[in-house]
Amino acid sequence: MNTFRRHLLKRGSTIREALARLDGLAKDAIIFVVTDDNKLIGSLTDGDVRRGLLKGVTIDQKVDEILQPNPRSIRKGDHDLSSVIEFRENNFRIIPILDNQDRVVNVINFREIKSYLPVDAVLMAGGRGKRLSPLTDKVPKPLLEIAGKPIIEHTLERLRLFGIDDFWICVKYLGEQIEKWGGDGRDRNISMSYVYEEEPLGTIGAISMINDFGHEYILVTNSDILTNIDYEHFFLDFLKNNADISVVTIPYAVDIPYAVLETDNGSVKNFREKPTYTYYSNGGIYLMRKEIVNFIPRHKHFNATDLIEVLLKAGRNVSSYPLAGYWLDIGRHEDYLKAQKDINNIKF
Repeated sequence: MNTFRRHLLKRGSTIREALARLDGLAKDAIIFVVTDDNKLIGSLTDGDVRRGLLKGVTIDQKVDEILQPNPRSIRKGDHDLSSVIEFRENNFRIIPILDNQDRVVNVINFREIKSYLPVDAVLMAGGRGKRLSPLTDKVPKPLLEIAGKPIIEHTLERLRLFGIDDFWICVKYLGEQIEKWGGDGRDRNISMSYVYEEEPLGTIGAISMINDFGHEYILVTNSDILTNIDYEHFFLDFLKNNADISVVTIPYAVDIPYAVLETDNGSVKNFREKPTYTYYSNGGIYLMRKEIVNFIPRHKHFNATDLIEVLLKAGRNVSSYPLAGYWLDIGRHEDYLKAQKDINNIKF
């Protein structure tokens, strides 16, 4: 049984059955009573049962007699992150997720996740990984293991920690192995779909092949990045800047060991002694509004840098999100070895 289904009980069940279910849920003891097609009717806790028994209800009567109608819920694909934060900060830990027909499609638990972001996640996993050969000669780079887990598993788990449950995996080289690893996601209580590139489509071109995103926001990430990024903070920064696309950027400080003269047409305008300059490189993680996909040509090689250039020329709002946490692009043998050493010391 999927984890969230432990919290569901059909209407017409007895209070005795409810008590057994609540007992099994232990500190997560709350039940959501649903119809045969999983439409939400109400909720039930140990306290509701006690109050019912005090009023003379017996444990062989139906849960319908004592349930609480109109429990708090979140509408999938159409929710405001502020409401999620409000639930969390007011200690409402376990919340049902409803589709547009009021059916329970998930139950989130803020004891297990940090947030519930309204985004689809696209993991780019089609590259050959030549620089990691011979390790990648028979295994796709995303499936190389770090601390006993594939690199892509670390990426997936980080995204799931922020409540993301709709995933698209763009694959090409040895893509069948990646699909066999991930399956349809049901065992993880998520949805996983696969986009196969017939020809290499660059670092972002494959997402033009996806027509049925479920959210208005799309997070795109390379699948070979190890990071402890706070995706909720990234999302809030995106909203604050009213961005069309936001790029995670990695700060690099460059120390100049000499005095630097700043000139203009031969005239010295400023003099700096051994300055430090900070530059920002592309971190391979992007958050965008769904409409931005329309700027990506279909079935053509197209990199994220191409998209940013097109958007800048179109006058769209491109935002930078400087990452303060850990980030490592596992593209070379020395990066792979570093990841093996770092993984046990990173605070996730």
